[in-house]
Amino acid sequence: MLDLDQGLQNSRSPRLVFQYGRSAADIRAAQKLRWRVFAEEMGARLHSDEPGVDQDRFDALCDHLLVRDTRSNEVVGTYRIVNAMQAEKAGGFYSDSEFDLSRLTHLRSQIMEVGRACVHPDYRSGAVIAALWSGLADYIRSHGVQYLMGCASVSMADGGHAAASIYRQLNEAHAAPAEWRVFPHCPLPLEKLDAQTVADVPPLIKAYLRVGAYVCGAPAWDPDFNTADCLLLLPTANMDHRYSRHFLKHSVTEKLI
Repeated sequence: MLDLDQGLQNSRSPRLVFQYGRSAADIRAAQKLRWRVFAEEMGARLHSDEPGVDQDRFDALCDHLLVRDTRSNEVVGTYRIVNAMQAEKAGGFYSDSEFDLSRLTHLRSQIMEVGRACVHPDYRSGAVIAALWSGLADYIRSHGVQYLMGCASVSMADGGHAAASIYRQLNEAHAAPAEWRVFPHCPLPLEKLDAQTVADVPPLIKAYLRVGAYVCGAPAWDPDFNTADCLLLLPTANMDHRYSRHFLKHSVTEKLI
């Protein structure tokens, strides 16, 4: 458990604690936060058996990273981790549902997939996502992870033009080697979109790129979230202690890595 006390200078600041979800109550708290952010805030169509709770077949098998405000005991941030063994039990990674990962077959036993990252709307100053990333770093070290993978999402509220432009920027500067390329099952129709639209790369995606992540191919369209999803792959050998300076103080609602 990692204690991130922000209250040293201001007694009204939250005291944030990072932990792994250990109980059904922990996981349910994370699922409720995910519903609040993805369904209520972003308008995603979540296929859940219980309204107000975002749940799928991965939740019972994966590891959940949580950040709590100890003043209220509320879960204010969460990340979901699927390691190679868990993916095998689940019949594949979440990313398998969006992409053909055949070219990554030889890496699968060394991959840790992350996703369902979200932060409570009242806690988006950067401290919560920094705590979650500290948790990811701890998990990488303790499990000997060699590759971090996940679907990085871009909103398609404008019909997909911004997503096409962002992919163009990412592919020009951060394209993966050909042997790591993946292929979307439901491709974004790039040829019908204006890839010259002025669009800023979302801050969370920038953070991954700054520490050495690659974009592994053209984006998939996720109709449930109405996002364009790019697969990012980060060799953990590319990371060093400087990554902590790249925690960004922006809102985090991407369905990411």
